[in-house]
Amino acid sequence: MPISYRQKEGDLTILGSETELNGKLQFSGNLVITGKFTGSIESTGSLVVEKTGVCTVDKIKADSITVAGQVEGDMYAKTKLEMFSGSKIIGDVETSRLRIDEKVNFHGQVKMSDEVPDVDIFSVSVSEYKRMVSQRALAEEEDDT
Repeated sequence: MPISYRQKEGDLTILGSETELNGKLQFSGNLVITGKFTGSIESTGSLVVEKTGVCTVDKIKADSITVAGQVEGDMYAKTKLEMFSGSKIIGDVETSRLRIDEKVNFHGQVKMSDEVPDVDIFSVSVSEYKRMVSQRALAEEEDDT
């Protein structure tokens, strides 16, 4: 039975249950994995690993990640990461919003990240706020390399 989730606007790609893919996957839309994937994933969109999906990765980096199947490897979700009941996750996760259902098999560490600098947005100009957000994003990119 498929899980219910929200996707970002944009294209939707589905790796079917009979699909086995190895390598580096980069995309900007929405991806649903119901088959097997091995490698690394980098995206500005959303990723869903359905109940039948199995991912063995070095790292997954996406705007949002929803897991109902199995993931072995580290995950970074910019806006949110959800682990549905029955999922199995082995690896460290980092996100600004985390949801873990009951009956999730999770082995790893969690790091909660901030989306924006801790500042009163009403006390600074728009241009100053944008500059601070940009600087923080650049610093995080440097930390990842």
